[in-house]
Amino acid sequence: MQSVRSIIEKYAPNLVAIENLYFGKNVSSAIPVAEARGVISASVAEKGIPLLELTPNAIKMGVAGTASADKKQVQEMVRIILNLDKVPKPDHAADALGAAICAVNSKY
Repeated sequence: MQSVRSIIEKYAPNLVAIENLYFGKNVSSAIPVAEARGVISASVAEKGIPLLELTPNAIKMGVAGTASADKKQVQEMVRIILNLDKVPKPDHAADALGAAICAVNSKY
């Protein structure tokens, strides 16, 4: 939890966005991901920072313009929107950046 607090202190966000839990095939990662979300949620609440929770479809829609976008489409749109040379790696990095893009464009 201290490392999340350190990141919050360092970057002083005024909004934090995270993706809602969704597990299709990879159920084995559910507990670690839920624990990480809990630490992030608690750390953000501790600082009084608004937390925006987004569904995977909302992120796809916000980044690619359609909720049916596949992972590669989302990754490529994140690359284009952020003017990156390459698609962010690992895949989860593009998901997190997609959530951030949606948060920036939201009216939380």
